[in-house]
Amino acid sequence: MGQDNRPKTSLTRRTVLSGAAALGLSTVARAQQLAEVKVGLIVPLSGIYTRPGQVMRMGAEMGVEHINAQGGIKALGGAKLKLVVIDCGDTTEKAKNAAQRMVAQESDLVAATGAYLSSFTLAVTEVTERAELPMLTLSYSDLLTERGFKFIFQTAAPASRQSELGLPELMKLAETASGKRPKTVAMLMDNTATSVATAKALKEKIFAQEGLQLVVEEVWTPPLSDATPLIQKVRSARPDMLLFMPNAVSDAKLGLEKINEFGLGQGKIPTVSFSITIAEPDMLQSVSTDAVQGIMTVVANWGSKGHEALIEELKAKYKEPWMTQNVISTYGDMWLMKAALEQAGKADRLAVAQAFRTMDDGPSKYYPGGQLKFDEKGRRVGAGVVIVQWQSGVPVTVYPTDLALAAPFWPKKS
Repeated sequence: MGQDNRPKTSLTRRTVLSGAAALGLSTVARAQQLAEVKVGLIVPLSGIYTRPGQVMRMGAEMGVEHINAQGGIKALGGAKLKLVVIDCGDTTEKAKNAAQRMVAQESDLVAATGAYLSSFTLAVTEVTERAELPMLTLSYSDLLTERGFKFIFQTAAPASRQSELGLPELMKLAETASGKRPKTVAMLMDNTATSVATAKALKEKIFAQEGLQLVVEEVWTPPLSDATPLIQKVRSARPDMLLFMPNAVSDAKLGLEKINEFGLGQGKIPTVSFSITIAEPDMLQSVSTDAVQGIMTVVANWGSKGHEALIEELKAKYKEPWMTQNVISTYGDMWLMKAALEQAGKADRLAVAQAFRTMDDGPSKYYPGGQLKFDEKGRRVGAGVVIVQWQSGVPVTVYPTDLALAAPFWPKKS
């Protein structure tokens, strides 16, 4: 038996060796063509922030599908992207734990994106930084890219910059539409990292710059249990403008319900946000289209001019009524990862991170303004903002003009 097996084993070994020699590089090419490159999406898929996480997943899935349909990563012989989805939960502790599981269990990830809430992203990136895993994020907090980290890349304009870009445009709009500039403002906000960063920039610089007096400031910890005390203070102060900044859909619903219950909606006190949450489709489950009519929000991204085909695909595939920042930014992140992989020429996280640091891919297509290029802090160069306004039951891009799908109007205070 032993003598019979030896030549068979020897023959098999020789066959393999000679076959590999004969095939040479073509074998390697075929192996590369069959390979998958793993990229991560770490988002809340449980708890009060589930909804944003779900639509971020939609954007990522669409991006991966389109990239793979168009030939995958050409520098890697057509390797396909494979999306690995991780639930980061609804607290910073859960987010940190999820990130630790991600880097431990998915050691072959070359890049990741997500986290949604800045507070979660701050926790997640403490972990991804140590693992030297490049992390893209649409989260707003300035702190994300103020820590000297080398593996975080912020595609959105940071919160302070959004305030600087957004509020002056809103003031111009108010003056053009009504003939006078708002003088007083109330601010209701949660205490998440994004809201804190936005409020800091507004209070330290931009309110004074724009001649606005802050007459009410109230902060809550999500989830909001009762909006009544907050809205009562706004009703008493009767400001020219209300800044309402929730980051949980449930909080936004409670606030809008109470605003309308107290007779402050529909332009009686023009309401503005610095949050995508106020323009989520879920708003219409609790309030009427009349209740949200005219409400505006300053965001880092939105489905805009040039994205029409993607918007229609999203509607058909996922039954989503419009494309929020969470969809279009995460879709864009997949293409950004592809560009980095093409530049790197290998499925290696250190090479991908270096590609992000050195890339200069011209004007951005899936983020407003600026370039597909990052500065030394990891911030996207020239990142702009979008102003979205509820009009006839749909939040549409009204600024900047080159991306606008409708003209803005300023609700008349009565």
